[in-house]
Amino acid sequence: MLRWICLTVSMTLGAADPVCPLSGYHYFWGDEFNGTKLDTTLWTYRTGPRLWSLQREANVTVADGHLLLKGQKEVAGDLNYTAGGIISRKLFRYGYYEASFKVPSGAGWHTSFWVLRHEGGDVGPRLEIDICENDSVKPMDYGINHHQWVPSPHVQMGGKHIKTPDLSAAFHVWGCEFTPTTLRYYFDHQLVHTFDATKAQHGDGNIWLTMIAAGLGGTKAVDDQKLPAYAEYDYVRFFAPEPSPAETKPVPDLKR
Repeated sequence: MLRWICLTVSMTLGAADPVCPLSGYHYFWGDEFNGTKLDTTLWTYRTGPRLWSLQREANVTVADGHLLLKGQKEVAGDLNYTAGGIISRKLFRYGYYEASFKVPSGAGWHTSFWVLRHEGGDVGPRLEIDICENDSVKPMDYGINHHQWVPSPHVQMGGKHIKTPDLSAAFHVWGCEFTPTTLRYYFDHQLVHTFDATKAQHGDGNIWLTMIAAGLGGTKAVDDQKLPAYAEYDYVRFFAPEPSPAETKPVPDLKR
């Protein structure tokens, strides 16, 4: 039974950790973006060319409790746009992933919340879990996708498009529960898609928050009249599974 909770738990030292909206999980890692700059102990920058834009560290800022990924018209080599993204330093696998964000308005931008191991090499299976892929030319739609990159060859494993309110007008919440058998996807705390995870080979993955200029989803060109454009992330969180009874040590009986 799912429990949707909009509270925080007060810890003994006065701190407050977010509570998972699903039962059976505890807060493990996250970023509320409450500082004045990106916490580089948690994140590294996505850099280099990607489709229509060059990804730059300078296009990533933190202000007023939000992560801002900026897209702008700017000549960068043979590209005409720049944008930004970040990748978690920590690796994750089974648990509940959640982020709140809104996408830029105006055509031309691909905004994503996804999981994939960043390094190449012999690191075992690499499964890409696309929790949200939005093309800003279609602000009332986003995609869920799955890709098996390793072992090769690459296999696109299918997904689903979800109809939504205008994703550029307000913040919304995306969630994904990953277990050894199932991937369950949530939009604003409502289950929207289930995928049989036994079809894929699992490995650890980094969390990516990214925005690129791209001709995806029917995009013909970037809308230069709505620049600069911003993807705004309010928070990202990962909740780990609670220990099973077999993993929990018994509490000693102090009355004996």
